[in-house]
Amino acid sequence: MSTPAGGRGPATGYGGFPEVPGVSGLPGFSGTPGPPAASVPAGASGFTGGAEGWLSGLGGLRNVVRQELVTRQLDEQIAACFPLPTGSHALRRLRVLDVGPGQGTQALRLARAGHLVTGLEADPTMLATLRAAVAAEPEDVRNRFVVLPGDGRHAGRLFAPACFDVVLCHGVLMYLPDPEPMLAALARVLAPGGLLSLVVRNGDALAMRPGLLGDWRTALASFGSAVYTNRLGLATRADRLADLSETLADIGVPLRVWYGVRVFTDTAADRAAAPPDPAEFAQLLDAEDRAGREDPYRSVAALLHLCGVRG
Repeated sequence: MSTPAGGRGPATGYGGFPEVPGVSGLPGFSGTPGPPAASVPAGASGFTGGAEGWLSGLGGLRNVVRQELVTRQLDEQIAACFPLPTGSHALRRLRVLDVGPGQGTQALRLARAGHLVTGLEADPTMLATLRAAVAAEPEDVRNRFVVLPGDGRHAGRLFAPACFDVVLCHGVLMYLPDPEPMLAALARVLAPGGLLSLVVRNGDALAMRPGLLGDWRTALASFGSAVYTNRLGLATRADRLADLSETLADIGVPLRVWYGVRVFTDTAADRAAAPPDPAEFAQLLDAEDRAGREDPYRSVAALLHLCGVRG
């Protein structure tokens, strides 16, 4: 799941256009640059200062497990929501918006699969990292990928209504004091029948990680709380399944399915490596995959992956 570095000149968008606001060929782009990312109220740190720590852990077991599981789950839902006609050899080409794509693991994977991808990134360091990763891709992938600076909460100002088939928002809501403005904006740009994929911190299991690590003070403080300090040292917020399910129903994107992500490996050290034996690693992923689909295991996962479908 490593991300390419370096580049071959500036990243380009659909049809080879430069990646600038107002780019011709960007599905649904309003032509009006969005405002800068909104400031985060006191008490919530946002992602400011977290990029370096995040990037340093990309090759570690915890992130690799997360990306591999989300890949399996997302591909399963895309296949279910957008089936190919029986006997057809046509490629399924979807319009994808990834809000907060970071290093671009999922966004680049989908662009390589032939989809038209827009990456909307607010953090300057992650934006530069994404641009470099896209620039390092083959020309056909670069031509299917547009990188834009911006905050997903302003998606309604950046894009026309119902212009994306798939919207991803992975590991972003935890840095926002209130998820509803973001979710409402994303619902607006999601086409009828479109898939919304969210990866959030599991607010119903915040005490699990510190408890398993023997940090009893933090474990006790986590019961009934929605706030925590993550491994990057940032003040963050978790979401409860019931609350997000209600919000998704209210914005017209009812929950279709949900998964747990990282049941067994969440307490691994930040830079712990994956098992070197491919067979052992495959078993690890299969165990995590099954636990993420079955009760009661998925309920205590560190992360939740929720998939809703626009009515």
